[in-house]
Amino acid sequence: MAYPTNYRYTKEHEWIVLEGKIGTIGITDYAQNSLGDIVYVDAPKVGDTVTANQTFGSVESVKAVSDLYSPVSGTVTAVNESLKATPDKINEGPHDTWIIKVELSDPAEWDMLLDAATYEKFVSEETGA
Repeated sequence: MAYPTNYRYTKEHEWIVLEGKIGTIGITDYAQNSLGDIVYVDAPKVGDTVTANQTFGSVESVKAVSDLYSPVSGTVTAVNESLKATPDKINEGPHDTWIIKVELSDPAEWDMLLDAATYEKFVSEETGA
């Protein structure tokens, strides 16, 4: 699967796309594929703050529970409530299914994230592919 070039990525396999000061965050195809069938998503509430490189929730699959790391710092402006009933949407469309939206407190953090080509190289090195 090609990684969207307008997104940025973390080495923990989260993605973010920026619209103005709002960052939309989800997990990558690599992450959902590694986890297997996702059965539960634990996310913060609207109004909570998140910090770059710190956990903000978790994704539970039939195989494991994996922490979610925020790519940026800011305030949660929206949570994808549909994931409570259908967390497997992440498996079906990982780059179309967001988990939270965050108003960035430091837009410069965006520039420190991996672009698509660098992320793809990182994944291929990590998997030995």
